[in-house]
Amino acid sequence: MRNPLSDKVVEIKPSGIRKFFDIVSEMKDAISLGVGEPDFDTPWHIRDEGIYSLEKGRTFYTSNAGLKELKIEICNYLRRRIGVEYDYHTETIVTVGGSEAIDIALRAMINPGEEVIIPQPSYVSYEPCAILCDAVPVIINLKAENDFRLTARELREAITEKTKILILPFPNNPTGAIMEKEDLEAIAEVIREKDIFVISDEIYSELSYKGDHVSIASLPGMQERTILINGFSKAYAMTGWRLGYACGPKSIIEQMIKIHQFAIMCAPTTSQYAAVEALRNGDEDVAMMRESYDQRRRYLLHAFKEMGLPCFEPYGAFYVFPCIKEFGMTSEEFATRFLEEEKVAVVPGTAFGDSGEGFLRISYAYSLDNLREAIGRLAIFVGRLKKEKG
Repeated sequence: MRNPLSDKVVEIKPSGIRKFFDIVSEMKDAISLGVGEPDFDTPWHIRDEGIYSLEKGRTFYTSNAGLKELKIEICNYLRRRIGVEYDYHTETIVTVGGSEAIDIALRAMINPGEEVIIPQPSYVSYEPCAILCDAVPVIINLKAENDFRLTARELREAITEKTKILILPFPNNPTGAIMEKEDLEAIAEVIREKDIFVISDEIYSELSYKGDHVSIASLPGMQERTILINGFSKAYAMTGWRLGYACGPKSIIEQMIKIHQFAIMCAPTTSQYAAVEALRNGDEDVAMMRESYDQRRRYLLHAFKEMGLPCFEPYGAFYVFPCIKEFGMTSEEFATRFLEEEKVAVVPGTAFGDSGEGFLRISYAYSLDNLREAIGRLAIFVGRLKKEKG
């Protein structure tokens, strides 16, 4: 029988996050710190708006690019939060999560053989999406000594004549690293000089614990070179609503809408009505959740310090990225033993690229009670490993 499968797809590895999630879901008394999903319910007034839209029979397709009211609110939000003006009609598209926006942005911009620079550790979808659109991924291995920030020197060294796009994943999943304004200014200078484009994934922009988030799109000469991607999953605890968006130059957004039109049609209508309410009246909810995450972040850093586990201070998202190199195990081995012996699931750093070796991603999108129990078990496990070392 003829092989029905695409060689390109078969060669792509499945997500390294799901393996541990699937195991822990069937393990009694296990705790998972592996999934990047807020433990908060979607705020009631947002859910209520979704319910009301159903009661009013708003169950039809919206326009391909998204509900007009939502696109207007997205542009209003970006104007007040990052100081960038977008045309809701020609420069904005509503997508099925930020993940779809990443996919269709790459597909709209890449010709086969062009290079996409991907700093790692980073979100698991960037590299597979680049491969699926016949791009050549060029990996920059970010360094712990730089707090996992991308430097202008690293970027410049990675650029070739075939480079088309830089993916800029900050605040970062899995490290929690951020890029401050001066970091972005140095990056922007290289981008303008080398005439390349940016896909800036800012899904964690509201979860920054060191001043306000700065978007590279707000810097001089960068709005016309940037596809800004964001969504509702993280800031508004709306993961299951599956809603994101992208804003950028009209010429690129037009082509993204074309792909979205044929592959998706439109984002979920109920979710779009709920998102209008989130953007109009959700600032206090976001502030409350951010404060809670920050409390958990500080708790974890203190706990790591007490158990002697090195961890740089992350100022974004809801992840910490402690170093476990001293134990002489791979990240996969450490995470597997920890799960088997203490029934706690964390994600090996290598799930996010080879440069994640020697680190673990621990999510603090969980209650303090769960975190205390899990970290107590981690302290016991780390103590046991140190005794084994002698």
